[in-house]
Amino acid sequence: MTSATQSIVVIDYNGGNLASAARALARAAADSAIDAEVTISADPHTVRGADRIVLPGQGAFADCAAGLDAVPGLRAAIVDATDAGTPFLGICVGMQLMAERGLEHAITPGFGWIAGEIAPMDAPGLRLPQMGWNRLDFTPGAHPLTDGLDEDAHGYFVHSYALRHGTTGELVATTDYGGAVPAIVARGNRAGTQFHVEKSQTVGLRILSNFLRWTPAREGERA
Repeated sequence: MTSATQSIVVIDYNGGNLASAARALARAAADSAIDAEVTISADPHTVRGADRIVLPGQGAFADCAAGLDAVPGLRAAIVDATDAGTPFLGICVGMQLMAERGLEHAITPGFGWIAGEIAPMDAPGLRLPQMGWNRLDFTPGAHPLTDGLDEDAHGYFVHSYALRHGTTGELVATTDYGGAVPAIVARGNRAGTQFHVEKSQTVGLRILSNFLRWTPAREGERA
C-alpha cells in the first residue's frame, strides 16, 4: 500500500451490514478515482492507524453497544482515533451510538459525541419501523457530506428509534416521518446517517464519496 492510499476501516463488532458497507465504500472510492483500501476489522491497532473509520449498525442500540464493549480495546481505539482527528462515519445504529445514550431495552451510554438521546419514534398514524425511501431535507452547501445532492435526494431508512433533544448546530439533514426526524448529524470530524447509505444507491454513494474526500475540522476548530 502506497502512502497515497487511504486506509478505510469498517468496524467489525457483529453489528451487521459490514460487507455491504465495505462494498459501497469501495465502489464510492472507485467512482471518485480515490485510491483506497477498505478493511473490515475489530483490531484496535488497525482502527487507530486508519485514515477513516466507518461504524455500521443495525438492530438494538444496547446490543450494538455491548458488541463494541465485547472486543477489548475497540471502543477506546475508536475514541482515541477520532479524538486525534480521524474522520468518522456512523451508519444507522452506528450513528445512534454517537449520542449521549440510548433508551432501547435499557438506558445505555453512547459515545456522547452529539447531544441528545435515542428514543422511540413518535409517528401517529404511521407504521413503525419506518422502512423505505424518504426525502432528505437539508440546506445545500451547508455541509460537505451533502455536496452534489439535489433537493429531491432520498435515503433508505429502517428504524423505529431516533435521535431526540439534539442540537440544531449538529443537525445536517432531517426527514419527515410524522414530524422532523434527524437523518444526518455531524460535529467536528464525526458524522452519521440514520439511513443506510450503503442501500441508498446513487445518493448513498455520493455521500460516501463526499466522506472519503472530507477534510473536517476537529471539534473546537473552525472548518
